[in-house]
Amino acid sequence: MSDPWMTRLGALPVAVVSDCLDALGLREQVMAPHLRPLADDHAMVGRAHTMQVLEVDGPPASADLHYAAEIAAVDSVEPGHVLVGSTCRGSLWGELLSTAAQFKGAAGIVADTFTRDVAGIRALGFPAFFAGIHAADSLGRIDVAEIGVEITCGGVRVREGDYVLADLDGVVVVPAERIEQTVTAAEEKSRREGDVRALLEEGRTVREVFDSFGIL
Repeated sequence: MSDPWMTRLGALPVAVVSDCLDALGLREQVMAPHLRPLADDHAMVGRAHTMQVLEVDGPPASADLHYAAEIAAVDSVEPGHVLVGSTCRGSLWGELLSTAAQFKGAAGIVADTFTRDVAGIRALGFPAFFAGIHAADSLGRIDVAEIGVEITCGGVRVREGDYVLADLDGVVVVPAERIEQTVTAAEEKSRREGDVRALLEEGRTVREVFDSFGIL
């Protein structure tokens, strides 16, 4: 992982990063709570590779166009990318796309859509966060319209290259231009939380500790 900010961000909890974004005035960076990991050990950090997803009323007339944009999205993945799919009803993803994305070095996927092939994706260990599970194929129901454009996923605006961090608490997006501020603040908050934890374990009251540190 050659991006030092990505390495440092990946060592932090989503909740701490969210708090620091709040303090910076960025209060809408956590995706909606219905976006959940397919497995409890799924966590990821990476740079957003965005997909604008939409519902369609049937497959393309030409078989050459079947899954064309989905294929292009995965084939354009670079190491460290997190695929991010916009809000759309339908099952976008599956085991074979996960296999391809993982081989290309993707850090994972988060999409406000459904997925299928859950057992296969879990077996791969490919980090995946989705709105739900549905077995129906994407063909003729849901398709990728554009790649690398600004999208909305889980209520959060995401641009190509923004930083994405996900763990059991959810998914947070850090605008690329605010990464240094955010990571620096989150590392400091994480250190201070360690001090607070130690005092609480010694039996200090929550009020005493909060009045001293302002952290809860």
